[in-house]
Amino acid sequence: MNRWCKDFDNWAFCDAMCFNLFDRTPHAWAKVVEWSSRREEFEKRTAFALLWSLTVHDKRASDGQFIRGLALIERESVDGRNFVKKAVNMALRAIGKRNRALNAAAVEVARRLADAQDATARWVGKDALRELMSPGVKKRIKA
Repeated sequence: MNRWCKDFDNWAFCDAMCFNLFDRTPHAWAKVVEWSSRREEFEKRTAFALLWSLTVHDKRASDGQFIRGLALIERESVDGRNFVKKAVNMALRAIGKRNRALNAAAVEVARRLADAQDATARWVGKDALRELMSPGVKKRIKA
């Protein structure tokens, strides 16, 4: 996983590996934490694409695991590189669509980001809030 992650040079391959392989390994959660602090753009993107994919595929994951993911999202929301900020945003939105409790936690993070001084964090927060507060998402998590 580490060797492949270091070789990623485009979002499509990165995301495909996360959604079709990495998220099915016992190492997935540890890699989210490890890769989230990487310097290289696609290595860091892989952390958040993997977190995003875990919201869909890891049915046994606890809310606590995703709450820890929200802390990583908040920490890295200031990374203005296009492929990182988009993955951070998608992970935030996906966590907020998992259930009612995680929606509330994700909305809280998104609101803090929307009020941030950093332009990238503000973009991540405002964009996520649009979806997380939408009638469609509210209806889905209520059901």
